[in-house]
Amino acid sequence: MKIYLTQNVFDAALERIRYLFNEFPNIIVNISGGKDSTVIFNLAMRVAEEMGRLPLKVMFLDQEAEWQAVIDHIISIMYDKRVEPYWLQIPIKLTNATSTAEPYLHCWGEGEEWMREKDQISIKDNHYGTDRFHEMFPAFINTDFKDVKACYLAGVRCEESPARQLGLMTSLKYKHIPWGKIHSKKYQHYAFYPIYDWSYTDVWKAIHFNKWPYSKIYDYQYQHGLPINQMRVSNVHHETALYSLFYMQETEPDTWNKLTKRVRGINSAGKLTWSLFCPRQLPFMFTSWYEYRDYLLEKLVTDPAIRQILRRNFARDDKSYILDIHPAMLTRHINAILTNDVDLTRMGTWRAAHLNYRVGKGKNVSKP
Repeated sequence: MKIYLTQNVFDAALERIRYLFNEFPNIIVNISGGKDSTVIFNLAMRVAEEMGRLPLKVMFLDQEAEWQAVIDHIISIMYDKRVEPYWLQIPIKLTNATSTAEPYLHCWGEGEEWMREKDQISIKDNHYGTDRFHEMFPAFINTDFKDVKACYLAGVRCEESPARQLGLMTSLKYKHIPWGKIHSKKYQHYAFYPIYDWSYTDVWKAIHFNKWPYSKIYDYQYQHGLPINQMRVSNVHHETALYSLFYMQETEPDTWNKLTKRVRGINSAGKLTWSLFCPRQLPFMFTSWYEYRDYLLEKLVTDPAIRQILRRNFARDDKSYILDIHPAMLTRHINAILTNDVDLTRMGTWRAAHLNYRVGKGKNVSKP
């Protein structure tokens, strides 16, 4: 349930950021190059200038397979004289949704031909004890800000997914604040999301009204006809960003050429387009969606470790959810196989959405 206040979201976000600057001696703005982190960066910069807290610490975890328009925007931020840059171009491992034969891209791997050269001001040594994307954020702050109180500011919004709404609004993370994440209570390391209650329309109004620079990838996506609320930036082989491959040849042909050379399966995914995902009708040679899912799991997933992760998660879902949602659930399982979603990102979003729906209807979400 939303509770509407008389204060607008812009002023509320500034108030939240001012509070955090008073609470934390170390504020790190976590940016992706997207519209939400662009807003966070500019709001934090405004507060930092007000409170005499320049230079502003800014962190970007570079996933190598990025839109060039995003990198152009990142460069403009990292070379701002008011910024203390933490640009991480370090070896990490990302899932590749376009190939089960090569399920990971080893970004910035030694001896490999990268999509672009590393920037002269970037951090190039991975001394953080992990090579996974999501684990890197707590690892970075716990390593480079060990024994000092510190927090991230990031552009996460509840509107983007039910899972985020549940995660942000169900418990207190720091004093009276629910809109955040605890990285380490021992070291007092946190992440906070001051624009958690913004809509995408609020984001674009703030960018337009304040004339803030933003990544031009959004202009390309708009010209291509993508709905405004579906525009996003990410590493382009991620399971939630595959649709970007369907138009990249038109919008950034040089990036497309580099990507097809760097990442296996990209060219096929770009040609298959939406047929890459689960079909709407059960293929005639299978008697059930269960049979189809399990066949794909055994025959298509070549890595035994990934197959075991998916099998374990599928078995848990088979036991947990009631019969009337199995077709929708199985579609998500099949898409996880076809797009190598080993972290089951889309499945987590579906689980949260289903939980919200069932609780709202006053129904049980699992078998008795």
